Amino acid sequence: MNGPHIGVFDSGFGGLTVLRALLPLIPEARYTYLGDTARLPYGAKSRQTIARYAVSSAKFLEDQGAEMLVIACNTASALAMDELKASTTLPVLGVIEPGAEAAAAATSNSVLVLATQATVQSHAYLHALHKLGLQATEKACPLLVPLVEEGWIDHTVTEQVARIYLTEALDEAHAAGLTPGTALLGCTHYPLLRPLFTRLLAEMNPTPVTVIDSAETTAHKAAAMFPLSQPAIQSSFQLEFYATDSTQKFQALGSRFLGQPLPEVKLLDLGG
Repeated sequence: MNGPHIGVFDSGFGGLTVLRALLPLIPEARYTYLGDTARLPYGAKSRQTIARYAVSSAKFLEDQGAEMLVIACNTASALAMDELKASTTLPVLGVIEPGAEAAAAATSNSVLVLATQATVQSHAYLHALHKLGLQATEKACPLLVPLVEEGWIDHTVTEQVARIYLTEALDEAHAAGLTPGTALLGCTHYPLLRPLFTRLLAEMNPTPVTVIDSAETTAHKAAAMFPLSQPAIQSSFQLEFYATDSTQKFQALGSRFLGQPLPEVKLLDLGG
């Protein structure tokens, strides 16, 4: 392989949406993906435990020869980036800053941040957006991850749940005197629901709202670090997958997130 070796890490499946966005942008790369499925959900753990898990996963990817680490996990990006950057000399890219920067580039109005409970409680997107001069309304949407993993992307139940969350988020924003110009998808499961969010916001909000996919923006920022990369008519990337729990489940569910069948998934034991 003449391209870079990129390690991509998530606590589970959602980070595959980041990998999916990376493939056409850096088509000549070798990718090693690690889903730490045995120890999820990270959001239920302490900050210290999340950092320990994330660092051990990053160390594995570095030992595999990765030249760059993409932390395709909002919880780890929000709570463990300092520890991750201190643990390695490799470039480390999370999902928080690229998403915030894309939101700032898209609007001068406020931002709706739609994320998991752990990411919202960290206020990582809120702080990143404030640094860029933007106000934000954060909304935890905990029911959406299991619905996505169930495969209910186009299900009426998922639409009803998303509509309730968006109604509450917009009401909170308007009560604070804010006019959202963007909705930032702060969970790597949510790109699969982007068409739904886009349609609902067009119906529910009187002014246009641009939906920002933090997985996509992270991939573009990673690609910018390899300026010689060019989109290829025929990709030559190499994929390798590891999971710390059931490889059969990872292969079946992961194919939905990656948008193509996964090759062999290898079982990895990182301990407790």
